[in-house]
Amino acid sequence: MVFPKFHPKHLAWLMPLILSGLMSASISCFNVLLNRGWNADFFNIWLHSWTMSWLIAFPLILIFLPLVRKFLMQFVHIPD
Repeated sequence: MVFPKFHPKHLAWLMPLILSGLMSASISCFNVLLNRGWNADFFNIWLHSWTMSWLIAFPLILIFLPLVRKFLMQFVHIPD
């Protein structure tokens, strides 16, 4: 199966979307397991926790990513 490719300009929002989804899914899963343990309702609790986390994580990463990049560029040498 061949999927259509995105234009490179869309990387500015696609990468944070996927990264924030993976990170919020992983962290919310860990926190639900730590605080509630594995039980019959685990998936529903985790899914709710993940969606709430992702709703916060994606906008925050869009805000913080350029700020962190700008900050780090003060310490990175770009060869001529």
